[in-house]
Amino acid sequence: MSDRTASEVVESVSTAFERAFGSAPEGVWSAPGRVNLIGEHTDYNGGLCLPIALPQRTFAAVARRDDDRLRMVSAQQNGVSEVALDDISPEQPGGWGAYVAGVLWALRRDGLEVGGLDVVVDSTVPFGAGLSSSAALECAVAAAASDLHDLGLLDSAEGRARLAARCVEAENDIAGAPTGGMDQSASLLCDEAAALLLDCRSGATEQVPFDLAATGHALLVTDTRAEHALNDGQYAVRRDACERAAATLGVETLREIAPADLPASLDRLDSDEERRRVRHVVTEIERVTLAVDALRAGDLEEVGRLFDASHASLRDDYEVSCDELDVATATARAHGALGARMTGGGFGGSCIAIVPADRVKEVAGAVAAAFEEHGYTPPVSFAVVASAPAHRDA
Repeated sequence: MSDRTASEVVESVSTAFERAFGSAPEGVWSAPGRVNLIGEHTDYNGGLCLPIALPQRTFAAVARRDDDRLRMVSAQQNGVSEVALDDISPEQPGGWGAYVAGVLWALRRDGLEVGGLDVVVDSTVPFGAGLSSSAALECAVAAAASDLHDLGLLDSAEGRARLAARCVEAENDIAGAPTGGMDQSASLLCDEAAALLLDCRSGATEQVPFDLAATGHALLVTDTRAEHALNDGQYAVRRDACERAAATLGVETLREIAPADLPASLDRLDSDEERRRVRHVVTEIERVTLAVDALRAGDLEEVGRLFDASHASLRDDYEVSCDELDVATATARAHGALGARMTGGGFGGSCIAIVPADRVKEVAGAVAAAFEEHGYTPPVSFAVVASAPAHRDA
């Protein structure tokens, strides 16, 4: 993980832009990665989730062009990716450039006037860590496009929500990753020192105070560095199972299943797999509500208990954990964490733990030692705070 400051990245990405395109960018925009505190795999089921924006961000140096072409350069990739705006499709430009090009495609499909851009991106969000590096990329470019083309979408919560929806379309339809809307909403709508309670059925959002430092605690993120990919089919398989179960139960989404009605609903399903998936989604949505209540009451012990229950459900009912995530969460708990859970889509990526601030190094060291003992790739652990949404940096 990069430990560069925002000003250092702004300077480096601006310099890279001049080197690539022979002139200075018109500005630099950035958007954060996210950690979801609780509410996993609920977004595409119309449920609730509770993400925070990370200090780690993706930066985009951008300038307008006088034609309808998009040229893209990444500090993390070699070469220039280029495509005409009219030619953007799931096949073109492909690769990482699909996430950038898809944003412009979605904005134009929404009837907004967006022209060609030159874009250079750099990021401090760990790639493949389940911290939504893809949404950070999309939202940084979307923020730039809104400002440079005078769309005004960063000026209100409604505009930011509209921009988030276009970024979701970019990822689903052009990049080909069937994600829900949580990541993009977090990147564009989260506030500092707050978690975003997102109702994925109505689109309503509410800021929930989240300042662990004030209570002498920290949120420790551990990137397990286990292989992580959302477009390898496993995500889509689980989403399909939820949609089939909802159809069998006669509801639009699993959000309509109340916790009290869960046993009867499970009895109506023929597949054990679908029963497990439904049980996770319904109980996870309830855990979000309970976690918000606990945070507002200052009851971190209860939040920790809910973290643990969430991880067990993701491991056993949704089956999206892995050995590295299970070892990291169990080790964190054994060394004083109030609770720990995997975060993100799963099959690798990161876990989070609420730990006393004076034990961050101890817990991180214990997790590293456990990974070494198991022969895993060394993890990367770092404490984070709830940070700012997408904005213009320079």
